[in-house]
Amino acid sequence: MANTSQSLFDRGMKVLVEGVSSASRGPATFGGAPRYMSHGVGARLYDVDGREYIDWMMAFGALPLGHAHPKVVETITREVARGTHFATALEVEVEVAEMLVALLPHVDKVRFANTGTEAAMAAFRLARGHTGRRKIIKFEGHYHGWWDAVLVNTNPLPPTMLGHPNDPIRIPDSSGIPEEAWKDTIVVRWNDFDALERAMALHGAEAACVVTEGVMSNMGVIPPKPGYLNRMQELCRQYGALFYLDETVTGFRLAAGGAAEVYGLTPDIVTYGKALGGGLPMAMIGGRAEIMAGLEWGKVLHFGTHNAGRLALHLTKVMLETMLADNQAGFAKIKDLGLTMAAEVRRVAKASNRHGVVVQGVNSMFQIFFTDKEEITDFRDFCTHVDRAKFRDFALRLMDKGIYMNPSATLHSLSSIVHTKDDIAATAKAMAEVLEEMP
Repeated sequence: MANTSQSLFDRGMKVLVEGVSSASRGPATFGGAPRYMSHGVGARLYDVDGREYIDWMMAFGALPLGHAHPKVVETITREVARGTHFATALEVEVEVAEMLVALLPHVDKVRFANTGTEAAMAAFRLARGHTGRRKIIKFEGHYHGWWDAVLVNTNPLPPTMLGHPNDPIRIPDSSGIPEEAWKDTIVVRWNDFDALERAMALHGAEAACVVTEGVMSNMGVIPPKPGYLNRMQELCRQYGALFYLDETVTGFRLAAGGAAEVYGLTPDIVTYGKALGGGLPMAMIGGRAEIMAGLEWGKVLHFGTHNAGRLALHLTKVMLETMLADNQAGFAKIKDLGLTMAAEVRRVAKASNRHGVVVQGVNSMFQIFFTDKEEITDFRDFCTHVDRAKFRDFALRLMDKGIYMNPSATLHSLSSIVHTKDDIAATAKAMAEVLEEMP
């Protein structure tokens, strides 16, 4: 069979850094040439050599409706003929904001942005402006975009580099980040009540915000311990820091109200991305009216020519209408499919019994960890006990059988409303074969 992906990769390496435009889709993740895709329909991706895949990545969670959903195609076809982008105020902008405010009880007003990183940057600036404080408290392994101040301790590291769990060593994830950019960033072990209490006692009164993923999604899928996020919220209120829930990954994936709904939270600030745009770049910052008022008249500056892109807003509207129809049937469906898929992987792994496998998931999100531990509860567990090389081998072998999952164990898989029980059965069958084939 032809290998057009390899020839495209060879060409790309001459003109693109790593042959791609993001490390998560290039050789750093794939160990060589990635699969180059040509198109997608429903729950299927098709590569440039005509091979078909059941897609469990769904553009890193940006496609709850799947690929080329008829309503999406109809909307884009209609709206692109009326203009791509105006950089003006729009009726659909107001309509989508009204939908979001009605849906999210902790959000009075929103501001649209383009990406999760950009929304997070504005949210951190807003938190500092609103409180007059400078410190940011974040957690090991959590990712809030590639902004200098929070790009610390987000990538897997050798356990010997992490320092004491009571005082994690702050390690920037990139060259080119000056120390002064993260000097006010406090890093805390996640899912550890004692570490949280200690950090807030030491730094809470100086913290502009405490930021967390609702589910740790940058190290596969690691759910919060019962009551952990609620205690975090209580401590924020006690010390006057804003509770910032980053729903970039979990928003419109776990439930209509995201992680805030699932765990009974009322955050002061939220940011959304990925699924919000239904396949086009779209993000938002949301929160209580008195906090969001900081963005008025540029008191806390947030500009952007492409903010509130009209095509993306129309897709956001379609995504929300489709997922919320029939008493939020779309969210119920992706939850059922995600939980069923996770259960099937557990069944297959147990039947094989050749490899240590743990499957962790929350609703539509799931990940497979090759580990001898019974549970992965935080960043240090992941760094110490998860065999990332083995997962990459597993994922690449699955691709050869027509199942597409990203080969990085730090990422995760997701269901969409167009996946079926037959897709789950086919995936489970392929996984059973791969587990038997793997050394």
